[in-house]
Amino acid sequence: MSVFSKAREGLAGAVLGLMLAGPALAGVGFQRALTESGLSIGLWYPSEAVMPEVPNTPFGQALARGAMPAGEALPLVVISHGNSGWMGGHAPIAYALAEAGFVVAAPTHSQDSMRIGEPVAAKWMVSRPQDIVATLDFVTGEWRGAGQVDTDRIGMFGFSAGGYTALVAGGAVPDIARGRAFCGAEPEEFVCRLGIFDGLPDDLEAQLRPAAADGRIGALVLAAPGLAFAFDPETLSALELPVQIWSGSADERVPTASNAAPLADALPDAELHEVAGAGHFFFLAPCDPRFEAQAPEIWEMACVDAPELDRVAFQAELAAEMAAFFAAALPAE
Repeated sequence: MSVFSKAREGLAGAVLGLMLAGPALAGVGFQRALTESGLSIGLWYPSEAVMPEVPNTPFGQALARGAMPAGEALPLVVISHGNSGWMGGHAPIAYALAEAGFVVAAPTHSQDSMRIGEPVAAKWMVSRPQDIVATLDFVTGEWRGAGQVDTDRIGMFGFSAGGYTALVAGGAVPDIARGRAFCGAEPEEFVCRLGIFDGLPDDLEAQLRPAAADGRIGALVLAAPGLAFAFDPETLSALELPVQIWSGSADERVPTASNAAPLADALPDAELHEVAGAGHFFFLAPCDPRFEAQAPEIWEMACVDAPELDRVAFQAELAAEMAAFFAAALPAE
């Protein structure tokens, strides 16, 4: 999971002001909404409004801000960012999905984002799935574009801790005893070294069940899915959603062998894509080169990939694969 508390403030600054995006193309609108409970949600969607010529967003994209969505019965994809992230962490993918005809809703998680202090697992493991329920309620209810959303075609993309979030939102509940047993046997696993299971409430699984029973999400895409080892294979075998899984072969934070691979084996309808040479942060939007001088340690950790890899090109490839997957998994009637 993308946990790096020591470096959080520096990376937050990079994401807020220095995130690269693809070239602005016509037809993508954006709104930033705030629910009554204070949950902040970024919304990308198809639009017929005139596009600006220069970037007008914190994540470097030129979008038709405030415009209405174009089209009817639009499929919806919810994006869940990684630990200590924010709504703009996957902006290139959100943009590409909107170009492909999807409404994209990306909440900044209420108890696990760059806006707060040290995130506490006992809080965010419950609040993250609850945020997804709240996001779905808002986008299909209060949002002024709600009438243009097809509520029978909803998918979700989750990265790292967002992968955990997507699994719960899709209907699975982790087995905390299983997670603790795994960490007892594999103490060097990154999240185990962080003590991720310390201090969790005994009724955490019961707290998660209402969000897991929501039932509105029909397909999942997971990238470097965190805490996957804590989900029981028998429970996962009952999850009948189509699932596309992405993992980096060089990911030392969420290793494929203990997370993505067991998920793919246990889920009845899953496809696994392992990206050769990719580390954990390869699935995030590219960083602006100016950040290298501002925080070289964080740059090296989160922004530098293997020489043979091209993160910008991969983002386009990943978005295209996701769009095709969701289109097939969530067909229009």
